Amino acid sequence: MAELGTFRLHPGDPAPAFSLPGVDGKTWSLPDFKESPFLVVTFWCNHCPYVQAWEGRTIALQKEFASKGVRFVLINANDDRSYPDDRFDRMVARAKEKGYPFPYLRDDSQNVAHAYGALVTPHPMLFGPDRRLLFQGRIDDNHSEPDRVRHRYLHEALDAATAGRPVPAAELPVAGCSVKWRS
Repeated sequence: MAELGTFRLHPGDPAPAFSLPGVDGKTWSLPDFKESPFLVVTFWCNHCPYVQAWEGRTIALQKEFASKGVRFVLINANDDRSYPDDRFDRMVARAKEKGYPFPYLRDDSQNVAHAYGALVTPHPMLFGPDRRLLFQGRIDDNHSEPDRVRHRYLHEALDAATAGRPVPAAELPVAGCSVKWRS
């Protein structure tokens, strides 16, 4: 798990701008999400077992919170030369196979991942209507055994934010596979 002190963004910090190609053929930027009061930017990939374990739960969160003004966007910045499962064509296939209800974007330069301070995949960050950080941490406390989850951290943050309440724990250690940086 990553340590809190290594986060680049902290609660109240603005979301860095981006303009990235999506698996849907569109180029997406931060203003494309202006109609959604809440945006969950999640650093993601295809090959990580943590991502794969949390994939269905992330899809379910998007579906549950869409009517409350929440939009998710996934960004894959992994080195796709060393990790060919993270190539763009495989991102397209994965999004189609799993029926992703959110844009899945490619950060080939890794500049966006650096700007956000992505540490692992998955690394979710919740931004409010002013696009300032409200929460970053884990999706829940048990990636491998969904039936044993006791704390649904991202769900709790979304519940609080969409109800106009402060997020109970704005920063939690993240868990996942390290972002695969190019050398």
